[in-house]
Amino acid sequence: MPDFDHVPLDELAARLGGNLADPEAAFAYGRAALDRFEEEAALPLLAEVARAQPDNAVVWQLIGLLNRALDRHGEAAAALATAAHLAPDDASIAHGRARVALEAGRPASALFEWAGRLAPNDGEVLLGRAAARFAEGRTDLAIDGLDALLVQHPGWLPGHEQIARLRWMTGERGGFARSLERAIATAPGDLSLWRALIILLIHAEQMTEALEVIERGRRFAGPDAAFDANEATAASELGDHARADRLFDRMLEINDMTLVVRHVRHLLRTGRFDQAASRAQPFLTHPEANLLWPYMATIWRLLGDPRADWLMGDPRLVGTIDLAAEIPDLPALAEHLRGLHLATHQHLDQSVRSGTQTDGPLFSRDEPEIRALRAVIVEAVRAHAAQLPPEDRTHPVLGAARPADVRFSGSWSVRLTDRGHHASHTHPMGWYSSALYVALPASIGKGDPHAGWLSVGAPPPELNLALPPIRRIEPAPGRLALFPSIMWHGTVPFEAGERLTVAFDVAPRLVS
Repeated sequence: MPDFDHVPLDELAARLGGNLADPEAAFAYGRAALDRFEEEAALPLLAEVARAQPDNAVVWQLIGLLNRALDRHGEAAAALATAAHLAPDDASIAHGRARVALEAGRPASALFEWAGRLAPNDGEVLLGRAAARFAEGRTDLAIDGLDALLVQHPGWLPGHEQIARLRWMTGERGGFARSLERAIATAPGDLSLWRALIILLIHAEQMTEALEVIERGRRFAGPDAAFDANEATAASELGDHARADRLFDRMLEINDMTLVVRHVRHLLRTGRFDQAASRAQPFLTHPEANLLWPYMATIWRLLGDPRADWLMGDPRLVGTIDLAAEIPDLPALAEHLRGLHLATHQHLDQSVRSGTQTDGPLFSRDEPEIRALRAVIVEAVRAHAAQLPPEDRTHPVLGAARPADVRFSGSWSVRLTDRGHHASHTHPMGWYSSALYVALPASIGKGDPHAGWLSVGAPPPELNLALPPIRRIEPAPGRLALFPSIMWHGTVPFEAGERLTVAFDVAPRLVS
């Protein structure tokens, strides 16, 4: 097929409009619209193509994928069902149909079973099947199915990661990564297995266990930079600063962003703010610079650098919008959300403490309550974006395009209970992040006057920096807080009760 990657979308549309029966032109146009975030503009023409080519399964598949990208999962499911009827043995259509059903909150495990029969070695299908089983309340089957696959395919790293996360969400702590230990026993020289196990332990904040695995890994698999980097990280987090210094100093020429961030954390924790600035500064134009900007904001505040105000000082960056009048039945929404909290414990490597978080993209679900909520949120995000300071191409937040079409890179609900809170963290994949308060405990504000409040701008306490928040936000039912995703944010523990929220990340769109 010809390469249409650099052909303007209007030219592709003109070519297709001149011959609606041209399947090659339809495919090129649909794929280009999907790749270039022009789904809304493309759907009317593809609907015309579907009328001209009603038996073309690929056209219906493209219509499904375009609707999925717009979080219109009901329309996506209908289009993909038509595609699957026309091409029942097409594995990619079967997988897309199953994936959309899962994201929409519909039963999907049977659809994944069919996709798996068509593509038995497709890892994404197998992971989706496990996610669908979990979503349907069959957690044991999800875990057992993954475990059986991992016995047959011990080198399947995404499977190890998913089973570890599922076990963690059911409350396992000591043996949550045991599938990797089993795989290592059969292939002790496989560096990738050792790395995966160590990273899971670090994400679980099990630093002592990570150091023990690093020592074993070197014995069986030999020296490797990944062992050094993770040892430095664990040593720093455990307070063995001299050991961390020696290791980080050996790796100054390695320009891996994760390593740079870990080194900056170490330098901040040990009070070397100028060194932290020097380490971070060269990477602020890196594609993954959002990992570093929260630390840079902290460094500039500590050094009294005026760039701290340029970065995070404008009060328009953080906002609250009261949406109680726009969400007519908050108690009904709260009850619906409670039914989506399937895990019994917090997610691995998330900020939640003493609580649970929903799985999958919340705003992709097609229940009326979620569709209505999403529509309200989109308008609130537009309103906040409209009042932001002027565009600044050098600014990590203000350099992004104001979103006419609001897209979400993540959406979920969090339910905190007694002493629940969020550890201070950031969302490097987002542009703006949020908290919408749906239900609050009576203990909010009791004892500690800020109990249950959102703190924005305060770095994690484990860095021992004692910087106060830039802003504190008092929760109220129906109140939406919006703040740049690169800003530190966390909450103060509350004594008792339930704090139920919806959160999301607005996807960044770069100024062209």
